[in-house]
Amino acid sequence: MNAPFFKYGLFGDDFSLVVAFLIGIGFGFFLERAGFGSAKKLTAQFYFIDMSVFKVMFTAIVTAMLGLYYLGVLGLINLSLVYLTPTYLIPQILGGLILGIGFVIGGYCPGTSCVAVSTGKIDALVFLIGVVAGIFAFGEVFPLIKNFYYSSDMGQLTLPQLLNIPYGLIVFLVVLMAVGGFIGAEFVEKKMKK
Repeated sequence: MNAPFFKYGLFGDDFSLVVAFLIGIGFGFFLERAGFGSAKKLTAQFYFIDMSVFKVMFTAIVTAMLGLYYLGVLGLINLSLVYLTPTYLIPQILGGLILGIGFVIGGYCPGTSCVAVSTGKIDALVFLIGVVAGIFAFGEVFPLIKNFYYSSDMGQLTLPQLLNIPYGLIVFLVVLMAVGGFIGAEFVEKKMKK
């Protein structure tokens, strides 16, 4: 059987929502168990005191990347059917900066705020109310910023396409970057704790 299962018709729209819900609950559970429902732990990365978030998220990215790459090589997943969000470079850079500033100020990202709310944290509830208000405000002003939102369209772009190098080489380079990042994170943590 080949993946992605939804694209091959293994299940329909209704069951895909159940799958997404279960994956979301599982993801939230493991975020909370890792301590990522704590604003103190999350913001400690910005002060280079505790780089756990960086290490865990980079590990997740590398694991997913290696899994997809090798499942594709083995013919168990058709990578051409995996959805890629189109790249709108300038709006996405601005959106990333806004999210990052909100993360530093509020201590949560949208996902970790949901995790923290589920454990009864009031600060996370205030943050989540802000997220919902921001989503509503964005929806209201979207007609005014629609042209900017769709500007600098680069299509569904991947690093191998952009750099014109094989997928395998990109995978290898990202793994090297991760190893370097983990070593650097350990070094910085030790320096900051002195």
